[in-house]
Amino acid sequence: MVKFGSALLVFNDPGAHLRKGLSAVVQIGNTLWVANDESLSLERLTLREPAGAGEFLFDQHKQFSLASLLALPVIPTIGKEFVEADLEGMSYDRDTGYLWVVGSHSLKRKQPDNSKSLKKNAERLATVSSDGNRFLLARIPVVEENGTFTLVKSTAGDDRVAAQLAGNQLGNELLDELKDDEHVGAFLHIPGKDNGFDTEGLEINGKRVFIGLRGPVLRGWTIVLEVEPEDHPDAAHTLTLKKIGPKGRKYRKHFLQLDGLGVRDLCIDGDDMLILAGPTMNLDGPVSLFRWHDGARPTDESFVFSEQLTPVLEVPYGQGEDKGCDHAEGLTFVSTAGVEEPLLLVVYDANAGWRKQGSNRLEQDVFRLAKK
Repeated sequence: MVKFGSALLVFNDPGAHLRKGLSAVVQIGNTLWVANDESLSLERLTLREPAGAGEFLFDQHKQFSLASLLALPVIPTIGKEFVEADLEGMSYDRDTGYLWVVGSHSLKRKQPDNSKSLKKNAERLATVSSDGNRFLLARIPVVEENGTFTLVKSTAGDDRVAAQLAGNQLGNELLDELKDDEHVGAFLHIPGKDNGFDTEGLEINGKRVFIGLRGPVLRGWTIVLEVEPEDHPDAAHTLTLKKIGPKGRKYRKHFLQLDGLGVRDLCIDGDDMLILAGPTMNLDGPVSLFRWHDGARPTDESFVFSEQLTPVLEVPYGQGEDKGCDHAEGLTFVSTAGVEEPLLLVVYDANAGWRKQGSNRLEQDVFRLAKK
């Protein structure tokens, strides 16, 4: 796979906050949906005719508040501390018309501040906390309206409703299920950036939801969780997990040998799963794209060794003057009239300065996907 071109994303002015970094992306028809992991909203952009060879243009930015669509554990209130959802994955299920989103599910640790004393910085680095909005696995109905796509809390025609996994400010049903897991349980109390539990990839295939873990990485092995959410029989707008794993577990585990990297995003290509992988710790690259053959339809829990994975692409990351920038976080197939080859759009967190144009434009990368 080689670089095809670029996608220019135009946000409402000023777009400085959103341009700092994008953590999730998916194309639905002529619209592109992106999320910033420090927000409580989803951003919709509209595809324009290509500005030139290898160039995509997305503009007409519209923002959708998660608080107006879902029952967030911590509702934004004037005068109170803003609690982000730390959104890390999105996937669109064309069969049901739902957009799915997932938060990081991770704890966070305070960073030292060079303006603080040694004692204060030691206290900050020892402080671990949780944000209720991070424990989010939810679906939102997508409807076509006035020639475009929009999000609603419920639909009248087919009775689709927004719903989320049962949870609160301390966790949700998925974390309750994992607390005694022999591989993951011990890492639920460790912040994500410390190789603790951290979800950073989401993909839907039929009734199954695949959740990629950035951490923990165990002896070089990363984990993809497989779950099957269904409507809770006694609670409206609420999802519960079906028992699909061994010994009545509500999840299945897939272990992948990704050169010691954790999952940053997932994308289905036919029966295969494309895995965007990067460091689990707070580091620059390497960032690679792998093909997990038949990974979209596993018949059981699995161990996938490196020789069973096909390397597809080495994604660029911040080096030299751009050190600390361009951490790839999301990918989606993109298409437009007149372009038949499969193309992948990659979006980045901590975008380098050269990617930011004017006050509200952001350039991201588009790659060709080579034939299998």
